Amino acid sequence: MRENAGVTSDAAPFHHRADYQELVDELSELLGAPATLENRDFELIAFGAYDSEDELDAAALDPVRTRSILTRRSTTAVRTWFEGFGITRAAGPVRIPPTPEAGVYRGRICLPARHRGVVLGYVWLLDDDPGPSEAQLAAAMRVAGRIGELLADEAQHGADLSRELRAVLTAERGWQQEMAVAELRTALGPRADGLHTVVCVAPWRTSDPQGAPSARAVPHATALCTVPWGATGQSLAVLVRLRSADVRAPALTTAARLLKEGAAGAKEGAAAAGVSEARTGLAELAAAWHEAAAAARAARAEPRLGPVAEWSAIGPYRLLTALPPAAARDSAVQALLSPAQRDLARTAEAYLDCAGQAGRTAAELGIHRQTLYYRLSRVEQLTGLDLDDGEDRLLLHMALKGARLRDDGADAH
Repeated sequence: MRENAGVTSDAAPFHHRADYQELVDELSELLGAPATLENRDFELIAFGAYDSEDELDAAALDPVRTRSILTRRSTTAVRTWFEGFGITRAAGPVRIPPTPEAGVYRGRICLPARHRGVVLGYVWLLDDDPGPSEAQLAAAMRVAGRIGELLADEAQHGADLSRELRAVLTAERGWQQEMAVAELRTALGPRADGLHTVVCVAPWRTSDPQGAPSARAVPHATALCTVPWGATGQSLAVLVRLRSADVRAPALTTAARLLKEGAAGAKEGAAAAGVSEARTGLAELAAAWHEAAAAARAARAEPRLGPVAEWSAIGPYRLLTALPPAAARDSAVQALLSPAQRDLARTAEAYLDCAGQAGRTAAELGIHRQTLYYRLSRVEQLTGLDLDDGEDRLLLHMALKGARLRDDGADAH
């Protein structure tokens, strides 16, 4: 029984998806064995047809191959092991022997998919005895070359989308931004009119402006780019497609995965991600980016909001992140923000977070109520503010929250 098990990534350009599958099926026919195509990051692009249930069963006995097909990617250890055979520089087929201790129970033949001398992907075959002839392998390498051309075209397409997205997010408001949106709309084609949200991951792992991963590596991503974050760092912007404004799982999953795999802060927990409200089309893309960046800043400033925060859930930070950094530096509160007064500042913020309820505040801080009252009196002495006055309480509360954002060190706007 012939079963087409092909899989292609939603992130691939539409005009390439069927082409990858057709070429992999062509290789399977040519060599009489199921072929698997991965990009150079060992992410599954497509896999071929099985001619019999026996071959399907035999492939399933190889844990590395099974995991690659089921999860669409290989582990770092597997990637390092295979690259040790020189496949990243190979100009022709590479035979890899079976190594049961590595989970590779059957030998492999790797056909590098090259373009202009650069390996962009790999075609994998299970190596049987006697295996394909030299003539068959030569013909297969020509097909692999055609795959390399497609991969190169896709890489260029991704680079173009990254450049156009960055232009939209960094352009000055007005005609420059309108032109950037028009260019991105043209590059995306029909996808531009869909429902999207924006994810911001900050800080990102590299200071290289070209350091965004490929869209293929990020499920649900339409385009990715890096955007300056603070004086020297970078953040990652991801345009994520949604099927429904009420179903945010694709954006939240994307943000969590990128945080795990690629974000890097100065210390553990320093990286965070933000997710904007959903929008149809690209006209409000810059506003969505500001929401996502603000949510990421809020998650970094207030750990209870993160590590992934949605714009709709960050409360007063929706206003605070829109203010210039100096706006929260009220002179009355400066004495309270010194390192020596950290406990008093924490007490005041907890008291205001608890809506001025003394019993609830004391329980949250784990202190006696009389200790709370003493600390609050010290806060009033240092600031000159009256905690029985609503406006004074509002000023103190916003100043304390704003101080958290100043510590973030990034002006994402």
